[in-house]
Order: sequence, then C-alpha cells, then structure tokens
Amino acid sequence: MTSDELTDMLHAMMPLTATLGLRAVSSSPGQVVVELDWSEALCTSGGVLHGGTLMAVADSVGAACAVGNLPAGATGTATIESKTNFLGAVTDGTVRAVATPLHVGGRTIVVETELRVGERLVAKTTQTQAVFRPT
Repeated sequence: MTSDELTDMLHAMMPLTATLGLRAVSSSPGQVVVELDWSEALCTSGGVLHGGTLMAVADSVGAACAVGNLPAGATGTATIESKTNFLGAVTDGTVRAVATPLHVGGRTIVVETELRVGERLVAKTTQTQAVFRPT
C-alpha cells in the first residue's frame, strides 16, 4: 500500500488525523510511522507546537499500531491509559512518530511511541489500548 493510500485509510479511521495534517509513512504489525509538519495553527505561545497536538499524534499512531495487532475475533480498540514525557520543544520541522507494540494480549495492547524531529527525541508515549470483542 502506498503512503497516500495509508494516509487516506488513517484519515477515514480517525478524522482528527486529517484535521491535524498527519501523513502515514508506513504500517506493519511491528511498526507504524506517521509524520506531522510544524504549523503555527497547531502551536501555543512562542511558536511551540502544542503538547496536546503531540499527544494526539502519539495517540493516533498508537491506535493504528494497536489495530494492526488486534487478535482474531476482536472488533476494535480504544485508549484506556496514556503517558507522555515531553523532552523538547518543537518550533519547526517535521515530527516523525514511530509506534511499536510492547505487549499484544487478548484484552490489552501496549504501544510505545517515539516522536522525533530529525534525530532529536521530543516526546515519548506509552499507551494501553483495550481490545474490544463482540458481545
């Protein structure tokens, strides 16, 4: 699947990702990668990308990673816990978020996401996703 097709699928699954301007780069069960360009519209004072924007990016890419790892018979997933450490301000450039599964179980999936601008780590998120099953 091309990155444009992956981006369209991401936007269809989570419309907020289209609003933010997220682009899918690649997707496999072992890793999902998205990018977001710095934009003044997504900033707080001083031209710093808003922390909530970074958290939304991490939550979205983490959810996409969890969906790619759903066990047989599961119908979906939702974030039930998320923790982000902010390690540096983003004042320009492109944020690349890389999500990898740490635990894939029948009831929960734990995903770790690193957000970088170039080589610089700007945030790290660990989230737990609940696995939904038919009732």
